[in-house]
Amino acid sequence: MIGLIDTHQHLVYPDAAGYSWTEGIPVLADKAFTLADYQALTEGLGIEATLFMETAVDDPDMATETKLVSDLAKSGDSGIVGLIATCRPETDEGFDAWIEDAKGQGAVGFRRILHVVEDDMSQSETFRANVRKIGAKGMTFDMCFLARQLPLAAELADACPDTSLILDHCGVPDIAGGGLNPWREDIRRLSERPNVTCKLSGILAYCAPDNATLEAIRPYVDHVLETFEPERMVWGSDWPVVDMANGIHDWLHVTRQILEALSDAEAKFIAQETARRVYGLK
Repeated sequence: MIGLIDTHQHLVYPDAAGYSWTEGIPVLADKAFTLADYQALTEGLGIEATLFMETAVDDPDMATETKLVSDLAKSGDSGIVGLIATCRPETDEGFDAWIEDAKGQGAVGFRRILHVVEDDMSQSETFRANVRKIGAKGMTFDMCFLARQLPLAAELADACPDTSLILDHCGVPDIAGGGLNPWREDIRRLSERPNVTCKLSGILAYCAPDNATLEAIRPYVDHVLETFEPERMVWGSDWPVVDMANGIHDWLHVTRQILEALSDAEAKFIAQETARRVYGLK
């Protein structure tokens, strides 16, 4: 069994930070999802290491989240080999200092969720200049756009050619609504940008509630395999958001089916090798 590097591990500690976005989502609201929980759920299932992915904490708690997970990562059995911290590239105030601070705490990259803000945010020169600064530090930027925003992702990639960008959740296709188009062509265009990697994560949550299956996601998975190819794909659990579908065990089972249909070399790229290269992991 090929070992997986989970590049999208969320952790939720409501006693330490606020997660307002979970309100109204019954499987997530007012619940803790701790490192111990994750380890118990995934024990023996082939996850070799993880990258913590910022969990969209409320703005006042950004630094608290990073320090909390940095401290967790320092424990010998955490499995966390790096952090993808939150950031606010839309403002210069404190940005340079935050990049250095987070890097010193083990951050290998950053993310700003962009489907919850105005579309023009990623188009500002301030935003793009700060994303370029992230790349100049040898760090990555995870892009979280909706399917309709994929042209914006391509524009950001063009504006920041020396920053390694990772497209989260295959660009959030509307699988429940059968939204292959124009997602399909937008993904193809985005794959032409050599600084973009596609993350195979989260997509079961975009299926109809009673149809979160490999069959439902197959056309979308096949398309990113064709366009980005395994050498430019990484894998993530998106735990605990994956609980909005059938949970992490089901996603791991589906993942293994996807990987088993590939050559050993292709499967290893998605499982771990691309993540090591893109995120600079040892």
